[in-house]
Amino acid sequence: MLGTTLAALTLATVLTPTTWAQSPAAGYPNRPVRLIVGFPAGTGPDIVARLLAQKMSEAWGNAAVVVDNKPGAGGLIAASEAARAPADGYTLMLGETGQLSIAPSSYNRLPYDPAKDFAPVSQVVTSNFVLLVNPQKVPARSTKEFVDWTRSQKGLFMATFGAGTPGHFGAFMFGDAIGIKPEAVHYKSTGDALGGLFSGDVQAVFASVGLAVPNVKAGKLLALGSSGASRSASLPDVPTLKEQGYAGLEFNSWFGVVAPARTPPEILAKLNADIVKAVRSPEGRQKMEDAGFAVTGTSREEFGRLIAADTVTWGKAVAATGFKAD
Repeated sequence: MLGTTLAALTLATVLTPTTWAQSPAAGYPNRPVRLIVGFPAGTGPDIVARLLAQKMSEAWGNAAVVVDNKPGAGGLIAASEAARAPADGYTLMLGETGQLSIAPSSYNRLPYDPAKDFAPVSQVVTSNFVLLVNPQKVPARSTKEFVDWTRSQKGLFMATFGAGTPGHFGAFMFGDAIGIKPEAVHYKSTGDALGGLFSGDVQAVFASVGLAVPNVKAGKLLALGSSGASRSASLPDVPTLKEQGYAGLEFNSWFGVVAPARTPPEILAKLNADIVKAVRSPEGRQKMEDAGFAVTGTSREEFGRLIAADTVTWGKAVAATGFKAD
């Protein structure tokens, strides 16, 4: 009887998983984590990535979280590299609306499949767009005045931060709402696009709140309206476009962390818990809001649903323009 009991205990010990293999999340991370960003330093995604990297590093005992900027092709270069990275939790991407929800409709051939090549971790923040004009070049002080003034011009020229970006299709959504087809002028960077506004080469741009705030507060640019469902906390005096009579004109962008598909679920769960805790902490939230972003910090499942829903929404906007990138 005793021998049987000892044999059973020995077998149970052998079959206990923790005897032979720990959870993939045990001790994670034990080396630097790379956070890929598809846009240059100083842009909205870069700002969010660096704030997030700092908070994640603190949560992990000052483990290194390295922001790796891989700009180009509207974020496609970064997304393609992230999709091919080892699925071990040491390469992540701060993705955005264009890369994950717009690209499937706007490109004939995409070097990655957002639905199959990535595992959602957490949406981190959202950002409304702000309709900006140069008050030295445009006499309007409201959206209605801008629309009326535009009708007297030779066309509506709107800057974008690249073909296929949310601001690009936002410009066409605005054009549909006011009954004027815009001429989209694509710039390679936010700095170049703002330069177009300052020179008068373009009349307006839909920019993120984070980019708008310093220029508006400095008096360099004028914010005519916000694209969100409600006013931005960073620009409380700027009415939404819906408030100004454009009921169907509502859109925003978001940034969120994704990992290569097949990343172990235990690591994904740890990443989600740590990211949500970091961005929802009083300090983390304040830093994001000071930069012009609204903190969300969603579950993995909710982020997945948001990506899928926005793919449908933006797909309709892309189809309406007939746009297809090479």
